[in-house]
Amino acid sequence: MSAPAEQLSLITLDEPAHAPADDAVRLLLFNAQHASPDRSRRQAAWVAAQANADIAVFTEVSSTHGGDALVTALGERGYATLIAPQPAEADYRTVIACRTADAHPVQSPVAVTPHRAPAARVTTGGHDIGVLGLYVPSRGPKAQHNVAKRAFQEAGTEALPKLDAVFPDMPVIVAGDLNVIERGHQPPHTVFGAWEYAFYDSFQAAGLTDAFRHLHPDKRAHSWYGRTGGGFRFDHLFVSTPHADQVLACDYHHQAREAGLTDHAVMTLYLSLPASSDKRGETSAANSC
Repeated sequence: MSAPAEQLSLITLDEPAHAPADDAVRLLLFNAQHASPDRSRRQAAWVAAQANADIAVFTEVSSTHGGDALVTALGERGYATLIAPQPAEADYRTVIACRTADAHPVQSPVAVTPHRAPAARVTTGGHDIGVLGLYVPSRGPKAQHNVAKRAFQEAGTEALPKLDAVFPDMPVIVAGDLNVIERGHQPPHTVFGAWEYAFYDSFQAAGLTDAFRHLHPDKRAHSWYGRTGGGFRFDHLFVSTPHADQVLACDYHHQAREAGLTDHAVMTLYLSLPASSDKRGETSAANSC
């Protein structure tokens, strides 16, 4: 794996259309669906136009021309920090884009295909935030059925309890396309095995809370639809459990999917942050005048 610093691209550009919030984490999760360069540029334009995309996590990004076009276009659209690990061999990867330059890659705790699991420390509003992006392999071709998926999920399960050490004393967000569903999913899909449900369960065991389920315990939602039209909730956002009550919004949005930019719903997260000590000092001084 290349050193974390080699994953970071800092680009000086015009001011972004949306300035990053300093009182909340506004994160957007987007499946790029191995887009062509042209569609990648349109994806970047769409995401950059969203106010709630201060941090954008892209899954299923190609390692060739389409992925390169996405990264370049995001930089041109005002994303100051781009963490885009390149695999040694052709494979999908995950990209983390931040509107702030105060974001830095850290070594991924996922030992298998870590280009699918980049990690970053992002500072916003005087607070450090840990972000881990994940793109779990699909079941794969018949000859290698589930081999890559099992290996990545096992590495992910081993990595999740280490996040407290990677990101000490800060909120942690894990965002990604897990290619698994939760227990009790509606409609049920019998294709998934116990080992796949166990991977979903491993997040809670590691001290992470499903942000969508935290706010919507009974809501039926899907992020991807199969050829028969059956819905799957494949895309997920998790937050460190001590910070779950700071989640004020977490939702699926289908506009980009319906417009043909992707075949997945987009997910968004709004995590409130307490006022920084500097801001409290400024407020106190203002009140004393």
